[in-house]
Amino acid sequence: MVDDLRKYLNHLLEKVNGLHCILITDRDGVPVVRAVTERAPPLALRPNFISTFGMATDQASKLGLGRNKTIISMFSSYQVIQMNKLPLVITFIGSDNCNTGHILSLETQIEPFLKDLAAVVADAP
Repeated sequence: MVDDLRKYLNHLLEKVNGLHCILITDRDGVPVVRAVTERAPPLALRPNFISTFGMATDQASKLGLGRNKTIISMFSSYQVIQMNKLPLVITFIGSDNCNTGHILSLETQIEPFLKDLAAVVADAP
């Protein structure tokens, strides 16, 4: 299952111009499945970077607007889009001029694969 998902994620990477990485992790930033090109920034793939999403989404949810679903961070050379699919987090890293809407539309294509993966992660100690 994981190999099929990895192949599919690599296919999606090729489909979206400027997308460098699709990373599925647990809430603590531990990678479960990833598809990465050589253009992905190495520091952004580290668990300590990815795990900050958990804290940021908790804080954003305290704004009184409901539960936070997605955080989009724009940097000078990259954009990072992180989606809350607890117990999983999906992280997309793309170039600064990558089509953000196109990346957001990938959520519906990846979501069918997440149910079994989420069950495995939730059962892990």
